[in-house]
Amino acid sequence: MNGRERILAHLAGRPVDRLPLMPITMMLAARRAGVRYREYCTDYRVLAAAQLRTAEEFGFDYVNTMSDPAREAADCGARVQYFDAQPVALVEEEARLADKVQLAGLAQPDPLGGGRMHNGIRAVALLRERVGRDRLVEGWIEGPIAEAADLRGINTLMLDFYDDPGFVHDLFAFVVELGLAFAREQVAAGADLIGIGDAAASLIGPELYQEFVWPHERRLVDGIRALGVPARLHICGNTRAHLGGMGRLGCAIVDLDSMVPLADARAQMGPDQVLLGNLNPVAVLRNGTPDAVTAAVAACHRTAGPRFIVGAGCEVPPDTPPANLHALCDYARSHAP
Repeated sequence: MNGRERILAHLAGRPVDRLPLMPITMMLAARRAGVRYREYCTDYRVLAAAQLRTAEEFGFDYVNTMSDPAREAADCGARVQYFDAQPVALVEEEARLADKVQLAGLAQPDPLGGGRMHNGIRAVALLRERVGRDRLVEGWIEGPIAEAADLRGINTLMLDFYDDPGFVHDLFAFVVELGLAFAREQVAAGADLIGIGDAAASLIGPELYQEFVWPHERRLVDGIRALGVPARLHICGNTRAHLGGMGRLGCAIVDLDSMVPLADARAQMGPDQVLLGNLNPVAVLRNGTPDAVTAAVAACHRTAGPRFIVGAGCEVPPDTPPANLHALCDYARSHAP
């Protein structure tokens, strides 16, 4: 059973030979390949080569096209800063929609128009060509509140929830349409699964999440499933207050960050939801020992039960000792669900 077969069978509830292995690697992949992070983010050939090298070195079941949250925003005209050794940053004081009136005249960018989304689509196509059907290829889009924050500015958006809720819904509708257009082209290029990054959702309370974010996340997930592929939801941070809603979205995979009790997630999402995580990526994976990593992922597995995928709570830090990451991977290779 190869990696692609293993993940898709596990998501469908069919027997698999061992636990699927899907850690998020971006900066680590660039470092293992010896390339500057700005090149990883801006050149699909560099990203694909780094992902392939890292997946082969550690035996991952998949490759992914994540690099930063600014692809869609950049194609909408947002100002983006690139760095050699740290993630991309959006310039919030020059947010694309600092003047919210501009939303009415903002055109949907073409994902195949030669911009950053097109670069991501090319990464999907190249990875599909290189891995064939041996590994799963994961595409990536930004979720409603994450992309809205990229366009509006996170601090301004937080005030908008109270000052102009109608504008927030209009903005979220715009970014859902944008995300689905981007997802559609990634699926056409060969993506087996679409991940959704909606990090800013962990910064709001449950009432705002249910009223504003959840309905638009649901439309995004439904739209991805209509494309014929599963959806993976990744929300960085403490999502303990949102677990019930996240479990009702219909995602094939829900990622959980390390501060979220897996027992709470299992209790609120039920026995059939596939959970991924939630090893502490710094305290355990980066700063721990191989034995500590093994013990921690075993505890995650026991708590999550059979509907479980091995990975860290968030991105694997770039300076994680290889022995620690090998310990995580060895656990997956030596344990059935």
